[in-house]
Amino acid sequence: MLFERPDTGERAVLVHIEFNGLTEREDPDEFMQLVTSAGGEPVYFMRGQRPMPHAKTFVGSGKLEEIRQVVVEHEAELVLFNHSLSPSQERNLEKVLQCRVLDRTGLILDIFAQRARTHEGKLQVELAQLEHMSTRLIRGWTHLERQKGGIGLRGPGETQLESDRRLLRARIKSIQARLEKVRKQRDQSRRARKRAEIPTLSFVGYTNAGKSTLFNSLTEARVYAADQLFATLDPTLRRLQVADVGPVVLADTVGFI
Repeated sequence: MLFERPDTGERAVLVHIEFNGLTEREDPDEFMQLVTSAGGEPVYFMRGQRPMPHAKTFVGSGKLEEIRQVVVEHEAELVLFNHSLSPSQERNLEKVLQCRVLDRTGLILDIFAQRARTHEGKLQVELAQLEHMSTRLIRGWTHLERQKGGIGLRGPGETQLESDRRLLRARIKSIQARLEKVRKQRDQSRRARKRAEIPTLSFVGYTNAGKSTLFNSLTEARVYAADQLFATLDPTLRRLQVADVGPVVLADTVGFI
């Protein structure tokens, strides 16, 4: 029977592989929370075990075929790996799976892009995304990589790949310059607080631990707080009067994982 699928996030297959001998492993439960926080709709969570990552496709041929079948069966639009993938591994996986492939870093950057609200926060996220993207520019679109020609323009010219890299470098340089101005302004504010000898207290801890909720309760601020990972992407400062201490500056910080 035909039915209309509800309007939700992208249907995603999740992949988590355990590697023998590794003491530090990514948390599968945390990975699931990251996916739902990003707005994804997990349709299948695939687990596996290997001695070490496959150089070309990260997983072996048997597991890759298993993932491909699951993607087709569930009509998934995205495959997410709870690991860091090299650009070539992402590329090779996408060729076989015929859908987008994203690693853990790309997933977290996507969440950051959704949550950043201040000017500085948005610049920092864009910079991180561009630097991540710059390693993934490849000669994958031959139809765009044509040399410029015509009268007065003959010669090697500039390929589409080179043009994209040049534009990326220019944008990264521009953002770094703007962030440097913001940092100088922050330094001035920090020096002013030090001269006034006002103590600074910071909430530090895991993401979604309740830092922003407590911050709002103490300061009557209206910082965005939600039951999701990385709801806070921008630090917020508020002045608070503490008994027997006097004025202090309370800081709500970005959580970590």
